[in-house]
Amino acid sequence: MESLALLTAKPGLSLRAGPRLPLPRLRPARASLSTASSSRPAALQSPLLSSRPPSSQDAVLGYGLLKRRASAGAGVSCSAAAAAAAAEPQPPALPEVKKFLGVGLPTLKKIVPLGLMFFCILFNYTILRDTKDVLVVTAKGSSAEIIPFLKTWVNLPMAIGFMLAYSKLSDVLSREALFYTVIFPFIAFFGLFGFVLYPLRDAIHPTALADKLLAALGPSFLGPVAILRIWSFCLFYVMAELWGSVVVSVLFWGFANQITTVDEAKEFYPLFGLGANIALIFSGRTVKYFSNLRKTMGPGVDGWEVSLKGMMGIVVLLGLVITSIYWGVNKLVLNDPSLPKSDHKKKKNKPKLSMKESMKVLISSKYVRDLATLVVAYGISINLVEVTWKSKLKAQFPSPNEYSSFMGDFSTATGIATFTMMLLGRIIFQRFGWGVAAMITPTVLLVTGVGFFSLILFGQPLTPLLATWGMTPLLAAVYVGALQNIFSKSAKYSLFDPCKEMAYIPLDGDMKLKGKAAIDVVCNPLGKSGGALIQQFLILIFGSLANSTPYLGGILLVIVLAWLGAARSLDKQFSSLAKEDLRKEMSKEKVETATPKESEAATDVLVEQSNGTAATETTGTDNSPSNSSPAQ
Repeated sequence: MESLALLTAKPGLSLRAGPRLPLPRLRPARASLSTASSSRPAALQSPLLSSRPPSSQDAVLGYGLLKRRASAGAGVSCSAAAAAAAAEPQPPALPEVKKFLGVGLPTLKKIVPLGLMFFCILFNYTILRDTKDVLVVTAKGSSAEIIPFLKTWVNLPMAIGFMLAYSKLSDVLSREALFYTVIFPFIAFFGLFGFVLYPLRDAIHPTALADKLLAALGPSFLGPVAILRIWSFCLFYVMAELWGSVVVSVLFWGFANQITTVDEAKEFYPLFGLGANIALIFSGRTVKYFSNLRKTMGPGVDGWEVSLKGMMGIVVLLGLVITSIYWGVNKLVLNDPSLPKSDHKKKKNKPKLSMKESMKVLISSKYVRDLATLVVAYGISINLVEVTWKSKLKAQFPSPNEYSSFMGDFSTATGIATFTMMLLGRIIFQRFGWGVAAMITPTVLLVTGVGFFSLILFGQPLTPLLATWGMTPLLAAVYVGALQNIFSKSAKYSLFDPCKEMAYIPLDGDMKLKGKAAIDVVCNPLGKSGGALIQQFLILIFGSLANSTPYLGGILLVIVLAWLGAARSLDKQFSSLAKEDLRKEMSKEKVETATPKESEAATDVLVEQSNGTAATETTGTDNSPSNSSPAQ
């Protein structure tokens, strides 16, 4: 443009012919601008100078010069504002939080005690879970047939009754009092059982009455009669099951959720899961140690009673440690004012569907039906194999000490497998996707299930081959069944549960809530009790669990095949819905990206180049005043 050339021309340079516009003197103009700006409100000064269209005078002075004047004025006002802000008293800076291994010390004051509590709770649970099976399966006059009846007719009613009592107590007791009221009866019972009830078992068990009932009802009722025969063992079984559901799920996680923030939970809860498997490994070694004490004792000594007292002593001791940690956190940690406070928001109420409404949701959606099939098939498959395996385990290890020693090794192997699978699960999802991860669990259960039931039903021809490896068909079946149970427990946490929760993601909001509620109401209880009901039915018809084994194997095959079919169908639907969601997200991003560009196209942006000339980028109409010069 020639306007800036006029201002910067040298004295000996001739100008073009034509009308010459009078040039205003710069100093008065600057003073007039300053006077005018002082008479205007400050809020109107900068917009007036920056947003008005260029005029003919601007062509002479150069619009860039005018904008520089405005910027200078704005810079002065900004500097004054900054000085004023600096003069104002600033709030005191927060003290820097001390850290250890990158974690703030106030956070560690909560997380470390919670981790110790969780370790002790799960250490106890592993001991109790292994011991309860030893008691009810190896007891005289009992066998693995008792487990389906015990779960349905004793464990389930007591669990319901306990939760009703817990709901009532939570209305009248404080949070701390409720914790102590619930956990101390567990600690007292396990101590009482190990040191009083078990030594007096022959005096308190109605053996004669149970023999009369069994003779009258027949061998098909061995399981129900055994519940009466060894009632104290059955009570231990139920209390051990409740420790897992009440102390772990209700007391610990309820307490952890109350005192941790959302950020802390995201960071440390996965570590609790890994720590749980470490507790499983160590507690398995502890069970193994106490179970082998019998080998160091002389004849006539009840080795299992000694082992039981030792393990129950540890359970009581760690129970007191749990309560001490809980007391210390409440009294010494939570009163610290520097502690990050829990910021959990109140969750929205989930839809509570009746059984009829749940069935309607399941029937109406093929996607939800396939997902329900996965949940039910998993629950039934685990129950069918587990009880049959424990019956063979008793046949191989009839002594309580031998049975318990094997269960200690089993728990250790389960902890190692679960820890490893939790680390590998993420890689499986990233490399192979949801479909492969969802079908790994039923595929392995199918392969190991076929091997397990084949060894039981057709193991005799394999006896010479197995003898070369130092095994019998029974021992081989025990090992294969153990592998199946180890994988099923490790796969539940590393693959099955993540697959199940991920499957809800592509559903729309309404179906996501209603589908999950329907599966919680119908499928979870059906999966847990379905296997037990099938076993009870077959035992009562065929007289024993051994006679029912061929039919259990056939039922397991049908269920796992249905599981695989549902997983394959769900994978296709899941992939389709996920791609559709991805397309929606991409189109949404395109719209959001295009919106700023359209708004920029409606304005003219003046860019001052580094050589001092004023260039105009025009994205609007061509007849803009700034797009022409007087010399054209």
